[in-house]
Amino acid sequence: MTRSFKSYLFALMAVLFWSTIASALKITLRYIDFRQLLFYASLTSLIILFAALLWQKKTGLFKSLTFADLLRSAILGFISPFLYYLVLLKAYDLLLAQEAGTLNYIWPVVLVLLSVPLLKQKIGWVSIVAVLISFFGTLIIGTHGALLDLEFTSAKGVALALGSAVLWALYWIFNVRDPKDDILKLFLNFTFGTLYITLLIIITGKISLPDVKGLLGSVYVGVFELGLTYILWLKGLQLAATTAKVSNLVYLSPFISLFVIRFAVGEIILPSTIAGLAMIVGGILLQHYTSMSKQHKTK
Repeated sequence: MTRSFKSYLFALMAVLFWSTIASALKITLRYIDFRQLLFYASLTSLIILFAALLWQKKTGLFKSLTFADLLRSAILGFISPFLYYLVLLKAYDLLLAQEAGTLNYIWPVVLVLLSVPLLKQKIGWVSIVAVLISFFGTLIIGTHGALLDLEFTSAKGVALALGSAVLWALYWIFNVRDPKDDILKLFLNFTFGTLYITLLIIITGKISLPDVKGLLGSVYVGVFELGLTYILWLKGLQLAATTAKVSNLVYLSPFISLFVIRFAVGEIILPSTIAGLAMIVGGILLQHYTSMSKQHKTK
């Protein structure tokens, strides 16, 4: 088995697992409050990430942590998993799984917009066109194709789904500038994130024994959305000769996710969802390949 084959194998496994999460979230929310879901999922992920640190013999990295490192992780942990998943899970509560999951995929577009004020990057007219295409796709999904009416199935749900994309883009920008080991970063972020969600459910009085189905669903999300899948994805990127080619596999996820939603959740996939998703991904790919072309020309 070649290094390249292993790279694609790990990355594809991650993509397939992520493709099940929209369905898993929607089904699990039938049996458990969204705050409790995040608590059990975060706790599961924390255990998996610590096991990964032990397996990779990286626990010695804790000794090198400074107060500034912990403060950064405390801030990142507040953004994700705490705030990001609270917002996203509430969106899943209010929307169809196909709507919430698909709208969340606009985060790379938000990333481009945020990179202007936060990273001082400039965007050209092609990037602006790409952003508009993807934004138009979100309107198609949110209005079920009735663009002229601009009546959303749940304006609050759409706002939350798009808000989660903003939070994830912010998290990505700040996290990528953190020089610590990737697994250690995730573990520290989830340590603080789990602490925050624990305090929240205590304050809101949401501490209770969950339904077994809700607990199992939460654990599934913790393993295949927050914990193991991140490790598989990072492993795939580490083994890749060219990370760009492997990274492109992630664009399969939203389309595979629609098939899973159809058969696992039982939702009829709306033509507006497919059309909107195609525009969102089309805009992202246009921006992605424009950036790649510029990098190639500067070499």
